[in-house]
Amino acid sequence: MAARNNTKTSSFQQQTGRDDVEEKLIKQAVLSLNGHISGIVLGIVAGLVIFIATNWLVIKGGPDVGTHLQLLSQFFIGYSVTFVGSLVGLLYGLLTGYAVGFLGAAIYNRVVILKGS
Repeated sequence: MAARNNTKTSSFQQQTGRDDVEEKLIKQAVLSLNGHISGIVLGIVAGLVIFIATNWLVIKGGPDVGTHLQLLSQFFIGYSVTFVGSLVGLLYGLLTGYAVGFLGAAIYNRVVILKGS
């Protein structure tokens, strides 16, 4: 009888060990971010925000169009508050947003790995 009980205990311990490993793998998969997807999403959002904001100001018109938005030309060479400038801003927004999203996800994943250890 004792041998049977011992076998059941060892089988239970093996199952519990497997459950712990599976739980750890699932937790790590759920907590980690895909850097490429995060970058693409943030890039699309940033690019569209610059594109829409620029074109909104161009359509609105006025004597002094987009003085604050014009400051982006300090960082984005070739950008201006015009339709062509909105396309340049869209491209810069895509690239910058992708880089920020990818790096943000990479840093987040490192922190998750360090906290899990």
